[in-house]
Amino acid sequence: MTETIRKSRESETRVANQRPTKWAPRRLLPDPTPEPGYAFRWVRVSMLSKDDPTNISGQFGEGWEPVKASDHPEVQSFGSGHAHFPDSILIGGLMLCKAPEEFMRDREAYFRQKTEAEMAGVDNTYMRENDPRMPLFKERSSKVTFGRGI
Repeated sequence: MTETIRKSRESETRVANQRPTKWAPRRLLPDPTPEPGYAFRWVRVSMLSKDDPTNISGQFGEGWEPVKASDHPEVQSFGSGHAHFPDSILIGGLMLCKAPEEFMRDREAYFRQKTEAEMAGVDNTYMRENDPRMPLFKERSSKVTFGRGI
């Protein structure tokens, strides 16, 4: 007698043939493969089919530089490149740029310090209006005492 070898149903998978079970919106801007030491950002180069040189020069001044399409072939760009940046990745008026993470940490620290200084100024202006007869903030505390009984 020949013996037949049977496979269990659990060993057969249909994962390759299954469709995604949960719908999710497509990503409008793809993420490039991360590079160590660099942060990525999409920078506006045009709006309503008009170039935005002010924004481009401002972003370049902060340390952002265009990413070459040849360096990141995984990011598909179907539009034509910008006239000034022929090997760049453009999608819908946005160009993929990168900057050293060190610059981004310095930028974050700068804006954090600026925000803290502005909040301190607002608090000082608000507290200047404080009057001891009608305090804006009054520390309230409650005490619990027990009676002596009857």
